[in-house]
Order: sequence, then C-alpha cells, then structure tokens
Amino acid sequence: MIPVNYPTGIKKKYQKEISHGNRGMALEDDINETNKYYLKYNIAVIHKKPTPITIKKVDYPSRIEAIIKEAYFKIPSTTDYNGIYKGKYIDFEAKETRHTYFPFANIHHHQIEHLKKIVQHGGIGFIIVRFSKLGETYYLGAKELFTFLENSKRKSIPREYFLNQGHLLKEKYSPRLDYLAIINKIYFEGE
Repeated sequence: MIPVNYPTGIKKKYQKEISHGNRGMALEDDINETNKYYLKYNIAVIHKKPTPITIKKVDYPSRIEAIIKEAYFKIPSTTDYNGIYKGKYIDFEAKETRHTYFPFANIHHHQIEHLKKIVQHGGIGFIIVRFSKLGETYYLGAKELFTFLENSKRKSIPREYFLNQGHLLKEKYSPRLDYLAIINKIYFEGE
C-alpha cells in the first residue's frame, strides 16, 4: 500500500496495480516516435503492423462507444514493423527484456522464419532489443541473429553478444532511436 497525502490533509492508501500487458510499450512508443520523425522529414516510410484479430463479441452502449469484449488472434503475426528506406524493404521485430540476456521465448519461431525470408529476398531484417533495467537498446541484424541461433545451444542471447555483434542505439530527442543511422553504416556507406 502506498500512502497518498492530499493537499486538504486527507490521507488515503492505494495499492498500485501492476500490469504486464503493456510491457515493451516504452520501446514501442520510442520506435513509433522515431518512425513519425522519418515520415515527417520524408526519410523513410515505416509503420507498425496491425495485429490480425477476429472479433467475437462487441458491447454497443452507443455507436461511438463500442467495446470489444472478446477477440482472438486470427493467425500468428509476423514482425512488428515494416516499410521502405532508400529503395530497400525493411522488416523488424522490437522486444524488451528485464534481464541481462534476451530469452528466445520472447521471439517466436515463425518470426525468425519470416526474417529469414526477408533477408533471402534482399530485404533488411533485424531486431531491436531493449534491456530495460540497463537502459540500453540494441540493433541486431538478422544475419547475426541467425548465426547465434545456428551456433549456440543456449536458450537466450547474452547482452555481450549484442555488445559485440549488435549496435547500441543511443536515445536522443529527435529521432528518439535512430536505427536508420545503423542501416546507413551497414548497407549504404560508400555509395
């Protein structure tokens, strides 16, 4: 219970509700803000993909206040974001972890297979992982992700692998997480 002292002298206690449903939303918000910046300045067109759902039950108190009461995922979603930059298709997944490692349970097999197809067809695939307790966010290319998966029996990727094979995304005011700066270095430097 957390005590709250109101200006009138009234003291109340409340219990903070802990929700794990929005875990990872801070990273998603940062990426969405970054993508808005890219779009506003005509740098790239990258959007969050909607999650495909089937709606089963809706409560209609009024037309503008419809509430979805029951829904199911139609099919497994691929990755979180896709778009185009300098004529190249971009597709990536964004994940957040509280650990000092990235558990494979956080990314699904069909998402990895999707990224493999993106790379096979000449697109740019990657993951962005935030280590929330450390305040660090990394870009890890799909090829580096695949290399780790093929050569390790671990059930997680240690932070050290991100340090050595990935790229630290420094948070800025605008764009918030400039992941295209990394893509420029990897794919377009020397053009």
